[in-house]
Amino acid sequence: MNCELEKPRHVVRKFHSRPQHEGVGAVVRRSIGRFELRYFDPFLVLDEFSVAAPAGFPDHPHRGNLDSIRSKGAVMHEDFEGHKGLIKAGDLQWMTAGRGIVHSEMPAGQGLSKGLQLWVNLSSKNKMIEPRYQEIQSKDIASTSKNGVTVRVIAGESMGIQSPVYTCTPTMYLDFTLKPSAHLQQPIPSSWNAFVYILEGEGFFGLEKSGPVGAHHLLLLGQGDGLEVWNRSSKMLRFVLIGGEPLDEPVSQLGPFVMNTDEEIDQTVDDFQYFVNGFEKARHWRSEAMLD
Repeated sequence: MNCELEKPRHVVRKFHSRPQHEGVGAVVRRSIGRFELRYFDPFLVLDEFSVAAPAGFPDHPHRGNLDSIRSKGAVMHEDFEGHKGLIKAGDLQWMTAGRGIVHSEMPAGQGLSKGLQLWVNLSSKNKMIEPRYQEIQSKDIASTSKNGVTVRVIAGESMGIQSPVYTCTPTMYLDFTLKPSAHLQQPIPSSWNAFVYILEGEGFFGLEKSGPVGAHHLLLLGQGDGLEVWNRSSKMLRFVLIGGEPLDEPVSQLGPFVMNTDEEIDQTVDDFQYFVNGFEKARHWRSEAMLD
């Protein structure tokens, strides 16, 4: 894929995501949401997770954010609104927590389940909307290939195809695979923040002379109108390019609760504790995983 970029973005910061424990017995590589990078507007958390039963992410609440999962292996999810389903290899779940949800994400079957989890912040006007789910099977995710580049469009648009996923906060989420010697130029709205997370292989990002960067690295991109990438290795390069429109609003966060002020966080804690204002169904609900 080639298009003419007037001002390609360069890598301005680089992080190597280190494994840490999360949930119950799960291991994640967290790159956004750790002490070096608490927030990259509008992104709150990016985790590359690896989990096998009986470990996982049992019943827990959210308010005020979006929560996306792509899985390699099977993950069973369920919540107090009655939603329940199996996220299989390559499937997408895009959950908008809004005013409140309590849900569970646990591995299903044998073997290791892997994937990416991204938390996207919601604007103040959308924080208390009703929760919703969008689920797309792997075979239905918009995808195309050209000149050694394959893209799966999770959110946004690339190479002439567009995702059907609706995001309250304008977001692009592109899963690229580049064959050896492939070259990519991907436009990004100039006002958006954007980053790359490398899943497999190594590549040159932003400047061909910058030197190769390998798996499990997060690359924050500077200002410009797009990203340029080269795969000079003999192996496949796979990475996600994620961008979003900054909210430019204050952030107050307590674990999975993300609001604008400390007072709103205090109110959220009270709402959850007393099962009101969106958390009514949490009083009596337990996931099947917790009841087993």
